[in-house]
Amino acid sequence: MALSWMDWPSDVLEAFQRGTVIPAHLLALDADRKLDVRRQRALTRYYVDAGAGGLAVGVHSTQFAIRNAGLYEPVLRLAAETAAAWGTRPPVLIAGLVGQTAQARREAEIAAGLGYHAGLLSLAAMKGASEDELVAHCRAVARVMPLVGFYLQPAVGGIPLSVNFWQRFAEIEEVIAIKIAPFNRYQTLDVVQGVVAARAEDRIALYTGNDDSIVLDLVTPFVLRRDGAEIEIRIKGGLLGHWSVWTKGAVELFLRIRRKVDMGSIGSDLLALAARVTDCNAAFFDVANDFRGCIAGCHEVLRRQGLFEGIWCLDPNEGLSPHQAEAIERVMRLYPELGDDAFVAANRDRWLS
Repeated sequence: MALSWMDWPSDVLEAFQRGTVIPAHLLALDADRKLDVRRQRALTRYYVDAGAGGLAVGVHSTQFAIRNAGLYEPVLRLAAETAAAWGTRPPVLIAGLVGQTAQARREAEIAAGLGYHAGLLSLAAMKGASEDELVAHCRAVARVMPLVGFYLQPAVGGIPLSVNFWQRFAEIEEVIAIKIAPFNRYQTLDVVQGVVAARAEDRIALYTGNDDSIVLDLVTPFVLRRDGAEIEIRIKGGLLGHWSVWTKGAVELFLRIRRKVDMGSIGSDLLALAARVTDCNAAFFDVANDFRGCIAGCHEVLRRQGLFEGIWCLDPNEGLSPHQAEAIERVMRLYPELGDDAFVAANRDRWLS
């Protein structure tokens, strides 16, 4: 029988639908570009202790090439087992799902068997498919496990998706959330409009993946009209590559935003903070070079903190772009209040033990 979100532990479901911090788990490698189990385990412990409410594993930040390296199941297993053994409360576990229907279903079966709650379904491999084919693909994978939709930006392989697609996707009962990550305000609105048109706003939690607009996404009330009534919908949390580093700072930022939203007191201080967070993301994600160094940039932050030994990626051609290290140095110097260097320094040896 297929896994359903209605079978999730009530505390996991409640926390996820209310909104939480979900870092996109990075991949620790050694100098031979082999999995560094000790540092990979330490990274999961770091995310748990930082207060993350979930983990997204096997996603873009974990490097899609783990599949070709035979690491998909081992990496998912290591994260799930480490989180269960280390934390005092269960995080929501999201597994990245890619490929054509057969591959995506196979990955969903692996993830479900390891205790993952939902799959983040990338449609990048479905380029050229019709909307009917895309919806049929999503329905086929949803029969294996609950889905988190994924609007991936074209710069890293995403495809344009219409309001009508998002309405049809949101009508799938096993869709529990959507990660909105087109890095485009028009396309962000397309997702929101599709969910409201499907009358799925109470079931589907919206999560920002717009690393260029994290704070603005979290403070914006989207108010749409349906049947003569105004429907307010908000982006509840974040599932972000940006939050794979400085995670303790991200949790503190998220809780601060939530308090402000609950009090209805969004002010210029948060808008100024939004610009600072985006400035950091530009350096980490190598925006100046069309995101070529986005994964290596996050690795570099962890290397400077001592959690990673190096910045190696599975692809030997993937690394920092020229001047990216200086850009990272600049934002780390300018915005220490957004980081968590002291927290990592105080706990690093324990996580690495």
